[in-house]
Amino acid sequence: MAKYKISEEKLAQLEADLEAAVEARKDIVEKVHVARELGDLKENSEYHAARDEQRLNELKIEDTEEILRDYEIADKGGTNSTIDIGNNVKLKGPKALEFKLVDSVEANPTEGKISDESPIGQSLMGKKVGDEVEVGGKKYKIEDIS
Repeated sequence: MAKYKISEEKLAQLEADLEAAVEARKDIVEKVHVARELGDLKENSEYHAARDEQRLNELKIEDTEEILRDYEIADKGGTNSTIDIGNNVKLKGPKALEFKLVDSVEANPTEGKISDESPIGQSLMGKKVGDEVEVGGKKYKIEDIS
């Protein structure tokens, strides 16, 4: 079983991000080289900024390559009878809530994408339409799974 479950959209985004980060390597190496030539490295803020940018870029490449080595495409839970990664879930309660359940790699609460590892995600996994769940101390009923 793959370590990461991602959507096809996230896969395309990761591949594009990796390509951009690999391409940025050349420019960053040049920035480091130019800054190094400005003098004393201990007090050279341009050099330190370029090295920080280089470290962050290399971490991004490393993290993205790790995901791309061990992923599978989330299949919207196979059926819509129980909640799994890839499902959209509508909840009815004190206020209507709607989430898309995703792997932690893809989670973005501001876009309504919650991780299966989050407290809300864990409470939803495997549930069916009509089941009740608790979210933030409030009771909700699962209204729809798609």
